[in-house]
Amino acid sequence: MMHQSGNPSASAELREEHQVILRVIDVLKKLVARSRSGNGFESEAFKQCVSFIKYFADACHHAKEEELFFPVLESRGIPKENGPIGMMLYEHTLARGFTAEMAQALDAHDKGDADAIEQFLRAAEQYAELLTGHIFKEDNVLFNMGDQALSPQDHESLCSKYCEVGCKSFGGKKRDELKRMADDLCEKWMGD
Repeated sequence: MMHQSGNPSASAELREEHQVILRVIDVLKKLVARSRSGNGFESEAFKQCVSFIKYFADACHHAKEEELFFPVLESRGIPKENGPIGMMLYEHTLARGFTAEMAQALDAHDKGDADAIEQFLRAAEQYAELLTGHIFKEDNVLFNMGDQALSPQDHESLCSKYCEVGCKSFGGKKRDELKRMADDLCEKWMGD
């Protein structure tokens, strides 16, 4: 997506990453539904989903929003306290809590804890519901506000800083490897 100046929009990469995250959330929801209908607990696939969430959705994507995008929006007059940025930050914190619960439940499941499956499924459902609404709000409200408030220089500067983040490693994997992980999950589980 281009900003009206003809330069890339600072929200374009974030929106694109949202689509990748939503695809993995769809896999997660499908696996939860399969499990709830008695078709087995796909422990390995769930571990891949949690790994993707931890490293792509949080360490890469949420870090770009929290460390780069949101501070610039705030400096351009979009409120943090009692405003949309504060709400998004709060939801990131909730998402991290659900991700940690999913990871702990998978560990407990591996150690034979019979209650761990239900704990995992509940945390996965809460995460999926939260993030689906969260992404909708960012894409349709906050990012639109941001695209209007930011100068062409802001857009350009943010886009180049995103590039630097994208070159880092998250849990030993680069951003593109994590995107491939999402593709593999979708290919395996969303085909039928």
